[in-house]
Amino acid sequence: TFLPFADSAVSREALKAFKQQGVDMEFGVHIDSIKNDGDRVIVQYKDKDGKNSEMWVDRLIISIGRVPFTAALDAPVVGLKLDERGFVEVDAENRTNLPRVWAIGDLVKGPMLAHKAEEEGVAVAERIAGRKAITHIERVPSVIYTEPEIAWVGKTEEELKNAGRAYKVGVFPFMANGRARAVGETQGFVKMLADAETDMVLGMHIIGPQAGELIAQGCDALSFGATAEDMALICDPHPTFSEAIKEAALAVNKEGINF
Repeated sequence: TFLPFADSAVSREALKAFKQQGVDMEFGVHIDSIKNDGDRVIVQYKDKDGKNSEMWVDRLIISIGRVPFTAALDAPVVGLKLDERGFVEVDAENRTNLPRVWAIGDLVKGPMLAHKAEEEGVAVAERIAGRKAITHIERVPSVIYTEPEIAWVGKTEEELKNAGRAYKVGVFPFMANGRARAVGETQGFVKMLADAETDMVLGMHIIGPQAGELIAQGCDALSFGATAEDMALICDPHPTFSEAIKEAALAVNKEGINF
């Protein structure tokens, strides 16, 4: 599937957008061989239906995920505990099993993102200084810097369904946003998820213009325990992309104004 870690509505919209741009994607394939004859790369594979196929390209980029670079740490020699994937094992405060040794960022579990590592680094420095510090991995935002941009923070709708948690959804399309229409960037939407009983914001998902900037409002909402009503009562400047956040919040409780 495409972007399985994102909210499914965002994944579908992104796939549609990229196909419209001429990006050809195939899923569920099995690579049989890759050959470089000097002038081109030949990839032989079976498609999702088992049919043999071949693709010739000028360049081939292989991206199969990342793993922590811990091989040079000599972990067994010093007694540092690693998990089965090579991540350094830490407790809730990023302490390793070794005294006065801490680990943060891509070496430990959680999203491999620079801003996540920075937050952990600051928190560890505070703890070493004898202060209390808390990091909330569930509040770490993710951004995909494509065109259109994609960003999210908090729970996806699928996660809430699987957890059996009752929730409400508000969606606002950029097609109905004045700034987006003015600059001709109307593809995408803002999607907000809130608890069905408390109205507390549980997640925000954006695909569209300035998604990587707009998601900061979702981070604020989760950090301060805001409700959808709180977000709906914010007076945003007009015309701006940020108004789409307000409208999505209004839509959570079926109070949308501009669509």
